Amino acid sequence: MASAPSTDDMFDEFLTDRGHDVEEAGWEENYNKKQCPDCGGLHDSAATDCSVCGWSPA
Repeated sequence: MASAPSTDDMFDEFLTDRGHDVEEAGWEENYNKKQCPDCGGLHDSAATDCSVCGWSPA
Protein backbone atom coordinates (compact mmCIF):
# COMPACT_ATOMS: atom_id res chain seq x y z
CA MET A 1 0.00 0.00 0.00
CA ALA A 2 1.48 3.34 -1.01
CA SER A 3 1.41 6.18 1.43
CA ALA A 4 -0.02 9.51 0.33
CA PRO A 5 1.93 12.69 1.03
CA SER A 6 0.67 14.72 3.95
CA THR A 7 -1.54 17.72 3.31
CA ASP A 8 1.26 20.02 4.47
CA ASP A 9 3.69 18.50 1.96
CA MET A 10 1.21 18.95 -0.87
CA PHE A 11 0.51 22.56 0.15
CA ASP A 12 4.25 23.33 0.43
CA GLU A 13 4.85 21.83 -3.01
CA PHE A 14 1.97 23.89 -4.45
CA LEU A 15 3.46 27.11 -3.03
CA THR A 16 7.02 26.23 -4.08
CA ASP A 17 5.89 25.54 -7.64
CA ARG A 18 4.50 29.06 -7.73
CA GLY A 19 7.66 30.76 -6.44
CA HIS A 20 6.84 31.10 -2.74
CA ASP A 21 9.34 30.43 0.04
CA VAL A 22 8.05 27.74 2.40
CA GLU A 23 11.03 27.35 4.70
CA GLU A 24 10.43 27.93 8.38
CA ALA A 25 11.36 31.48 9.34
CA GLY A 26 14.18 32.01 11.78
CA TRP A 27 16.58 34.65 12.96
CA GLU A 28 18.98 36.10 10.41
CA GLU A 29 22.55 37.03 11.34
CA ASN A 30 23.92 40.53 10.86
CA TYR A 31 27.12 41.90 12.44
CA ASN A 32 27.18 39.15 15.10
CA LYS A 33 23.64 40.01 16.15
CA LYS A 34 20.26 38.42 15.52
CA GLN A 35 18.13 40.21 12.95
CA CYS A 36 14.34 39.92 12.83
CA PRO A 37 13.18 38.59 9.42
CA ASP A 38 9.95 40.63 9.66
CA CYS A 39 11.07 44.14 10.60
CA GLY A 40 14.88 43.96 10.41
CA GLY A 41 15.41 44.92 14.06
CA LEU A 42 18.81 43.95 15.51
CA HIS A 43 19.06 42.13 18.86
CA ASP A 44 21.77 40.56 21.00
CA SER A 45 22.41 36.84 20.64
CA ALA A 46 20.33 35.98 23.73
CA ALA A 47 17.08 37.42 22.29
CA THR A 48 14.15 35.03 22.03
CA ASP A 49 11.68 37.43 20.39
CA CYS A 50 11.78 40.77 18.60
CA SER A 51 11.36 43.74 20.93
CA VAL A 52 10.42 45.94 17.95
CA CYS A 53 7.54 44.02 16.34
CA GLY A 54 7.03 41.03 18.68
CA TRP A 55 8.02 38.33 16.14
CA SER A 56 9.35 35.04 17.54
CA PRO A 57 10.60 31.95 15.71
CA ALA A 58 7.94 29.71 17.29
